[in-house]
Amino acid sequence: MKAAGVTGGVVGAAATGLVLGAAAQNARIARQRREADDPHEDEPLGQLRPSRECTVAADDGVPIACEEVDPEDGGSPALTVVLVHGFVLDRRCWHFQRRDLAKMIDPRVRLVLYDQRSHGRSGKATAESSTIEQLGRDLDAVLRALVPDGPIMLAGHSMGGMTIMALAEQRPELFLDRVRGVALIGTSAGDVGASGLPRPLLSRHNPATRGLGLLANWQPGLVEWTRRAGGQLTWSAIRGLAFGDRKVSPKLVDLMDTMIDGTSLAAITDFVRTLGSHNRYAALAGLRHCKVLVLSGDADRLTPFRHAEAIAAELPDAELVRADGAGHMVMLEQADLVTGHLVELVRSCADGETSGRRWWKRA
Repeated sequence: MKAAGVTGGVVGAAATGLVLGAAAQNARIARQRREADDPHEDEPLGQLRPSRECTVAADDGVPIACEEVDPEDGGSPALTVVLVHGFVLDRRCWHFQRRDLAKMIDPRVRLVLYDQRSHGRSGKATAESSTIEQLGRDLDAVLRALVPDGPIMLAGHSMGGMTIMALAEQRPELFLDRVRGVALIGTSAGDVGASGLPRPLLSRHNPATRGLGLLANWQPGLVEWTRRAGGQLTWSAIRGLAFGDRKVSPKLVDLMDTMIDGTSLAAITDFVRTLGSHNRYAALAGLRHCKVLVLSGDADRLTPFRHAEAIAAELPDAELVRADGAGHMVMLEQADLVTGHLVELVRSCADGETSGRRWWKRA
């Protein structure tokens, strides 16, 4: 009891110090946000209504929250596009792509989005099942339930791209038969800790990560309160880490902040080990029968552009796109660029084209 009391006192003191020390910084950042000219001020970020919502059971029973979006004009879709989000995010991160792809008429597409396990509205997973291997099986369950037939295009951001690689490793026949195209956005095929997220942060032996995980189990309410107590400081850190431009729309940072805040600390620590051990360069061979887009920002601090180059080196027919000045959240920060390339990929998949020569595009 004495040790627990001391620990609680230390954490409480740290939280109090954080709040008091952050006051002036909070005020400064809040003032900057009020004065910013936000181009997305009237955009209903994360508030678009789906055509249908449902829950798909993963193979271990974890409920996966999904939504479907039909073509806006009511026509028949030529293929289904499945959007897979990344670590500590949820399906709302695809806001602009979801909004604009649904308007396509040449060809029309149906969209499927879902929240990864322990993210968004999906059910909480155990630490043992918080793995990229399991995420690949979850994606397979979503496809079997919601896209049982017809051509498919998959787009994954960050951990979502890793999820697609895991599926290619587990179900290579899908990529020979039904998956016509794959978009890998701001992601990596391996060695994340060697270039991008610091390896010590990804290590399960990291005392800070391990300590947060233990504390989350012991007093989850205190940990979550302490995290929220950072307020605008947390907002500023998100802007600096996730976006390349410090003048990025405050509403985009708000959306990112909301998604992160909706991810429990336990879920964050549970996925650290699988991110650090992820290595699926061999699985990329399964994508050689598809049209592949590899897109990343050259100001991405979490999965730097060299990861995109490494993927493209394994897929010589892939289209490689470098987004100048964009950070990790490139599909929010440079939404028109990302959506434009997804539209090109959709049209190529709908036309049934075979893989062509390698492209290099600098946006």
